[in-house]
Amino acid sequence: MESRPKYYGREFHGVISREYADELLAGAEGAYLIRESQRQPGTYTLALRFGHQTLNYRLFYDGKHFVGEKRFESVHDLVTDALITLYIETKAAEYIAKMTTNPIYEHLGYTSLFKDKTVHRLSRGRNEPRKVHTFRGPHWCEYCANFMWGLIAQGVRCSDCGLNVHKQCSKLVPSDCQPDLRRIKKVFSCDLTTLVKAHNTTRPMVVDMCIREIELRGMKSEGLYRVSGFSEHVEDVRLAFDRDGEKADISANAYADINIIAGALKLYLRDLPIPVITFDLYSKFIQAAKIPNPESRLEAIHEGLLQLPPAHYETLRYLMAHLKRVTMFEKDNLMNAENLGIVFGPTLMQPPEQNALTTLNDMRQQKLVVQLMIEHEDVLF
Repeated sequence: MESRPKYYGREFHGVISREYADELLAGAEGAYLIRESQRQPGTYTLALRFGHQTLNYRLFYDGKHFVGEKRFESVHDLVTDALITLYIETKAAEYIAKMTTNPIYEHLGYTSLFKDKTVHRLSRGRNEPRKVHTFRGPHWCEYCANFMWGLIAQGVRCSDCGLNVHKQCSKLVPSDCQPDLRRIKKVFSCDLTTLVKAHNTTRPMVVDMCIREIELRGMKSEGLYRVSGFSEHVEDVRLAFDRDGEKADISANAYADINIIAGALKLYLRDLPIPVITFDLYSKFIQAAKIPNPESRLEAIHEGLLQLPPAHYETLRYLMAHLKRVTMFEKDNLMNAENLGIVFGPTLMQPPEQNALTTLNDMRQQKLVVQLMIEHEDVLF
């Protein structure tokens, strides 16, 4: 057919009515065809025979074929998956409805906090690690223990711990798994909560190791944190942490310039997928900085700090205590709380929409938030 789109094959029957499509498919269970709409030329419908009736679905193509959220390389694969799903849901509807009533998840060891109401608080602010996944070969849900049917995108896999579940079961599993170290490919750009849970620490080792090295030999360095280290050497430190983890060598023998270590710490904090002051709390801190009354302003910042996820709070607390100690050497390093606020404001807090104008407008408040956290570290934390 001249009007046939290049991404359809012999299944395309051109402009035909729904009734004629029904006649063509009658008696051929599992048969299908594609027809062009009579009312809306240029739109296409998948007609599929199942359960002694013809089902019609609006069909789309954007490089892959789809009628819902699943996308397929070919119409044949789409129909195969649809027939599997239709058959399972028709023949086992009652069973599927009861599938999640007796979960085996509690016994699998993915979390010790399954019945603890704090699990959702613990996961606030982190990246959602669960993604729709296509499993090769038979797989069973690790929540309800039932088969995960379908040709592609049969369920959801957690990139942190490897938990495999049906999509509907994933809604019932708390977002508080114990990440598997084998799945953590790098240290930089890794979600903060995921990293500390995988290593069973309260803070990322990058923060601890860099601060330890800076306090050992760099507190009197002029322009500490303001002066940039050589970018190629900072990148070397990043690669060392990603490759060697806590065994990374950042001593004076490896990097004599302390600004390289300070630069690596700033890079780590800047590259977090969710900033230390999380996206969902960003506006709360910006508004707090705009409060004219000093006491009320501190109180508002303190309330925001208490809403941070534990790993973010502990990292920020430890960093602010360190920066407070940096200001004690201001006579040598020329870095007071205001200067450090200018450096760390955009590093620790970023607007969720990543708008350059918003960032520019908020710079004064970003600086003030960090400055106040340093100056009042003992009270706020």
